[in-house]
Amino acid sequence: MSNLPSVIIFGRMNVGKSTLFNRLAKREKSIVMDYSGVTRDFISDQVAWYGVSFIFTDTGGVSIHKSEDPLTEQVRLRALQCAREASVVLFVVDGTVGITLSDQELAKWLHKNAKEVILIVNKIDVHVTQERLHEFDRLGFKRIITVSATHGTGIELLQDSVIALLPHKAGESVAAQPVMNVVFLGKPNVGKSSLMNMLLQEERSIVSDIPGTTREAVTAPLQFYAQTIALTDTAGVRRKRSVSEPLEELMVKSSMQAVRQSDIALLLVDASQGRLSDQELKLAFYVFEQGKALIIVLNKEDLMDVQAKESWKFHRDEYKFLYDKLEVRFISCKSGKNVNKLLSLITKVWQRYHTKLSDSQLTSTCKQALMHRPLYRQGQLIRLYRVEQIKTAPPTIKLVVSNEKLVGEREQAYLEHVLRKAYDLLSIPVCFVAETFSERY
Repeated sequence: MSNLPSVIIFGRMNVGKSTLFNRLAKREKSIVMDYSGVTRDFISDQVAWYGVSFIFTDTGGVSIHKSEDPLTEQVRLRALQCAREASVVLFVVDGTVGITLSDQELAKWLHKNAKEVILIVNKIDVHVTQERLHEFDRLGFKRIITVSATHGTGIELLQDSVIALLPHKAGESVAAQPVMNVVFLGKPNVGKSSLMNMLLQEERSIVSDIPGTTREAVTAPLQFYAQTIALTDTAGVRRKRSVSEPLEELMVKSSMQAVRQSDIALLLVDASQGRLSDQELKLAFYVFEQGKALIIVLNKEDLMDVQAKESWKFHRDEYKFLYDKLEVRFISCKSGKNVNKLLSLITKVWQRYHTKLSDSQLTSTCKQALMHRPLYRQGQLIRLYRVEQIKTAPPTIKLVVSNEKLVGEREQAYLEHVLRKAYDLLSIPVCFVAETFSERY
């Protein structure tokens, strides 16, 4: 939740709202394609222009008419509500098309319901747009700005106009930067959006039984005690051979990018299935490979029968090498069971992620282990001289040894096991680098 002023992009489908959002937000988040209805969830970014911070939001294409499709209706109602509450609405129209009936209806609604509106005539780079500019005066807005979202024309003037309308003066609004970035990852329909809404205590992500409802990574801030946590809901990730459409390929790329930008990933799984699928196991390994912390969250515990519970026990034994490294929690988004415990767990994992261990203790721990089980490779004994932690988030350990070329995956895995037994590193990846001993040590 944020007390910063809000600016939203509003308009009918396919007028260039997402392109404009990506241009203004400075970091591309909205998926842009040449057909309607791509954006469903609200894509937000916390931005600062000229010292003024605010929440900037891209909405799905909207109409004032009720839709028979439940999902489209959710998008419509939320966009209208967002426009009512926004400090400034950027009403985008397509200059190459001219004024449509839908534009006229939305303009009439904004005159009655919005606080401040700037009419944005997009695609000014096209010659026909310039010939039609006078038409848009008929919509009745005193602030009209022409832009090319694709090429950046008119963007600086737009920024100046927005700042002039915001309730905060320059320098008064200071954005609270998130302490940690947490991403919800998983297959479609495992409860990612439901969990995000429960933690935020608001309907931030659209929830539906239709697979693929969430298409883009949706981020929202959450205050937990004195900390700001950025929660990101991602599109469901399926097996690569199941992904056939260009839109879904972009959805998967958006989810993977969200993982790379995160600190902690919550891998949500349908507990009633009795095990992690091959795809979910690959996602778990991917998170660790990216150096991110990982928590397994088994949702829909209320749907587990006796067979599913027995299957989980067998599955956990089968993949003991993985589960022994991870925090695993059963929850139910339907009943709310254990959901309120997740934020405390996330904070605990965050602290482990930033743990700084004593170099002398690390050296002593590893040397003692090697006294009981010496490591050999290619017939050569690996001598360990010193162990140092050179980085946190994730913990990165430097091994000073007799010959760095002798330290491979097997040797690192053994020393990782030693460190996990000695220290609280649950859900945290441990990275190693090896260096050959020299006289300077």
